[in-house]
Amino acid sequence: MTEFKGCGTALFTPFKEGKIDLEAMAACVRRQVEFGIDFLVPLGTTGETPTLSDAEKLEVYRCTRENAGGLPVVVGVGTNSVSGTLANIRLLEDADAFLVVVPYYNKPPQRGIYEYFRTIAGETDKPVILYNVPGRTGSNIEAETTIRLAEEVPNIVAIKEASGRFDQINAVIQGRPEGFKVLSGNDEDTLGLMISGADGVVSVASNVAPALMSDFVHSVQQGLFDRAADLDKKLAPLFKNLFIEPNPIPGKAAMALMELMENSLRLPLVKATAETENIMKETLKNLQML
Repeated sequence: MTEFKGCGTALFTPFKEGKIDLEAMAACVRRQVEFGIDFLVPLGTTGETPTLSDAEKLEVYRCTRENAGGLPVVVGVGTNSVSGTLANIRLLEDADAFLVVVPYYNKPPQRGIYEYFRTIAGETDKPVILYNVPGRTGSNIEAETTIRLAEEVPNIVAIKEASGRFDQINAVIQGRPEGFKVLSGNDEDTLGLMISGADGVVSVASNVAPALMSDFVHSVQQGLFDRAADLDKKLAPLFKNLFIEPNPIPGKAAMALMELMENSLRLPLVKATAETENIMKETLKNLQML
């Protein structure tokens, strides 16, 4: 079974004239491969997936797969209902693994979260990666629930943890069964979590700076902690500034500045303010990317 570790990229979805820009998408995926990213994650929050039709989800997935150079492709399929999530799994059944977010808006108790994930994983033989992002979903998956799922459901193989709750994440790292992977869901948390035993990151910043992010994460994996700390410090302004407006607004502004895609988003998201665009321009210049 594929192990999901190292640096994965939560891919942006490029738009042009209201439609998916498959040419830009293909070029961006190939750029990820070229600069050493370990796996690709289309159709997540960063990809504006709630605004995509089923046909568009297939377009994004197929474009990613065709240009991935053999890298594993993990697709976001989570919704806030079992039927909706399973419909996405059926739609995208060829993926290497499924990233399933804790159900949003419903605010389920821990026993509901457990039963939801157990049910979803029981309907596929593919690996399932839990995704905990309480700042967006309104619900947190506690360490005990994560560990129980990891122990009791064989194809639940990893968690993307974006809670920012280091005590909780470290409890998962310490209590997980052998082989279960813990991935940072926040770029700025990656160094601390990987030193504590986490296995990598699902990154937003690697859309913009794949070479630097790949070098950073691989340096930690290789025990080159001084180099990793230097790269973390260098990347810290990018980590921060990608979230001065809701993701992926600043990131798409940066990608447009580098002429990698149009600065186009779907409502309810809108283009970055002029102030944000200027901040992203300075950030890229400081990284010698402009």
